[in-house]
Amino acid sequence: MLSLDDYLREAEIAHGHLCAGQVLGVRLAMLGLEKLGIEDPRGKDRKRLVTFVEIDRCATDAIAVVTGCRLGKRALKFRDWGKMAATFVDLGAKDVSSGKAIRIAAKESSKALARSMHPEIENKNQQQMLAYREMAEDDLFTEQWVKVELPAEEFPGYKGDRIVCAECGEGINFRREVVREGRLLCRACSGERYYEIL
Repeated sequence: MLSLDDYLREAEIAHGHLCAGQVLGVRLAMLGLEKLGIEDPRGKDRKRLVTFVEIDRCATDAIAVVTGCRLGKRALKFRDWGKMAATFVDLGAKDVSSGKAIRIAAKESSKALARSMHPEIENKNQQQMLAYREMAEDDLFTEQWVKVELPAEEFPGYKGDRIVCAECGEGINFRREVVREGRLLCRACSGERYYEIL
């Protein structure tokens, strides 16, 4: 693995700026990889890891930089829970179906600790950026060993049947179709549409 400073430089380039969320994301991902014993997630260990992120904020970009997990590679999974947390799943465990994983979440108390560590810094982001670099992992994060069930269609590289929606005719991958009244539909045509047709 690279150093904290190296990852922060890469995260800044990938995200467009360096902020407290980037520092949290880099440290969170480094800790997750360390706990799983994954040393080279962007090289020789790149097929061992799936990462679930629980927020669509700055930290997620940093986590992707450190882990090498990307949505397009199907190795980064997004759960919109609004939490500064991520779960790292080791696909290289002896029993892959066991889903050996660790979930790491930022402690809410770390913000107050950052203020007490650096009261001389008025800018909250600058204060947190410095403090988050210095804090002990136990002050910054909670850790939980968890089990994550990953069906075959969630694995990177999965090649499954492509279904055509009976309503709109668009293709559906990865078993995301819905059966309504005996018809195979995409989620939009089944009523889960996030957009409105004009």
